[in-house]
Amino acid sequence: MTRQPVKLLVCKMAVPTIIAMVTTALYNVVDAAFIGRLSTGGTAGIGISFAYMTFIQALGFFFGHGSGNHISRALGAKNISSASVVATVGFITPFLLGLAAALVCLPNLSWLSRLLGAPADVVPYANDYLRYIVVATPFMMSALTLNNQLRLQGNARFGMVGIVSGAILNIVLDPLFIFTLGMGVSGASLATAISQLFAWGLLLYGTFRPESVHIRLRDFKPSWRVYYEIFRGGLPSLFRQVFNCAAAVSLNYCAALYAAPGQEASAVAAFAVVTRIMMFAFSVVLGFSQGFQPVCGYNFGAKLYGRVRESWVFATWVGTGFLLFISAVGLIFAPQIVALFRAEDPVLIEIGAVTLRWQCAAFPLVALFTTTGMLFQNIRMTGPATLLSVCRNGLFFLPALLLLPMWLGLTGVQMAQGVADVLTFLLSVPYAVWINRKLKNEMK
Repeated sequence: MTRQPVKLLVCKMAVPTIIAMVTTALYNVVDAAFIGRLSTGGTAGIGISFAYMTFIQALGFFFGHGSGNHISRALGAKNISSASVVATVGFITPFLLGLAAALVCLPNLSWLSRLLGAPADVVPYANDYLRYIVVATPFMMSALTLNNQLRLQGNARFGMVGIVSGAILNIVLDPLFIFTLGMGVSGASLATAISQLFAWGLLLYGTFRPESVHIRLRDFKPSWRVYYEIFRGGLPSLFRQVFNCAAAVSLNYCAALYAAPGQEASAVAAFAVVTRIMMFAFSVVLGFSQGFQPVCGYNFGAKLYGRVRESWVFATWVGTGFLLFISAVGLIFAPQIVALFRAEDPVLIEIGAVTLRWQCAAFPLVALFTTTGMLFQNIRMTGPATLLSVCRNGLFFLPALLLLPMWLGLTGVQMAQGVADVLTFLLSVPYAVWINRKLKNEMK
C-alpha cells in the first residue's frame, strides 16, 4: 500500500471494486429487464421499491464506510485490536437495525408503498416486490457493510467474489421464479433476497481469512468512542444515501403528479428505467473512485501525502474520461437504450429517452465531486465531505425537482438531475483547488 506505484496500485484495488459495484447495480437492472417483459405496472413497482433499497444502502454504507475508514487508518498505524473492535461493532449494529426495520415494515407493505410514492394502480406491484426485500433487510444491510470493510482494508478481491456470486445467482433465479414458476414481480423479489443472503454468507466467510480483520462476537464492544469513529467516517455516506432515498421518493411523486392523465404508471416506470441505467454507468466510476480509498487511507495514516494526492488526481481523470464516453453513447442512442427495458410502451420510451439525454448532458461532471468527496471522507475532513455528498441528490436536486416542474411541467422533472449535477460541480471546484494546494504543502 505504501510502496507500489500509485497508479498501478489504484487500478489493482479498483478492478475488483468496479466489478463489485457494477454487479450490485446489476441486481436492479436485471430485475427491471425481466419485469419489463411482463407489464409497465411491474416496472413502476420496482421503481417504487428502489427508494426502500436506498434506505438499506444508507445504513449499510454508513456503517461500512464509517468502520472501514477507521480500519484502513488503524491498519496503517498497526493498531490491529482497534480495527477488530470497530469492524465487529460496524457489522452487528446494521444487522440489528435491519431486523428492526423488517419487523416494522413487513406487516405494513401497502402503507410503505404509498409512502414511497406509489400511485394507486402501482401499489400491488410495489407490495409484491417489497415483500421479500423487506424480509432480507438485515442481511442486505450488513452485507453492504462487510463489502466496504473488506474493500477498505485492502481485500477488495474477496468482497468482489461475494457480490459477484450473489449477482450470478440472481440472474439464474430471476427467469426461474418469474416465468417458470409464474411468480411475476414476487419472483424477482425472492430471487434478489436469496442471492443477497448467499452473498452475505460468502462475505462473512471472507472476514475469517488470514489477511482480513476478523469479525468476532467477543469484539462486539459498543461504546460512544467506537460509534463516534464510525459516525465521523460514515457521516458523508449516510447523508448522501439519505438524500438519495429522499430523491427517489420525491421523483416517484413528481413523475406521477406531472404526467399526463392515465400515463402515471408509464412516467414512474420511465424514471425507474433511467435511474437504473445511470446507476449502472455511475457504478463503474464509483468503483474506480473507491479503488483509491484504501490507497488514500493507508498512505494518509502513514503521512505519505504525495501518494494521497496522486491517487485522487488519477481517479478523477479516469472517471471523467469514462463518463464522457458513456454520455456520448447515451445522448445518441437514448430511445434504443430505454426500449431494451420496455419496448411495448411508447410513452415510457418517449419520457425515458428525454430524461436520459438531460442526465447524460451533465454526467461527465460527476467524477470530480465524487472523488473529491471521497478524499475528504478518507482524510477525516467530515464537513466538506458531507457537504459535497449531499449536494447532488439533496441540496441541489430536491429544490430543482420542486421548482423546475412548476414552470416546465414534466420537462422540469426530467431536467432536475442534470441541473443538480452542474451546480454540484461548480461548488466542488474551489474545494478541489484548495485540497490540492493543501496536499502539496503537506508534501513539502
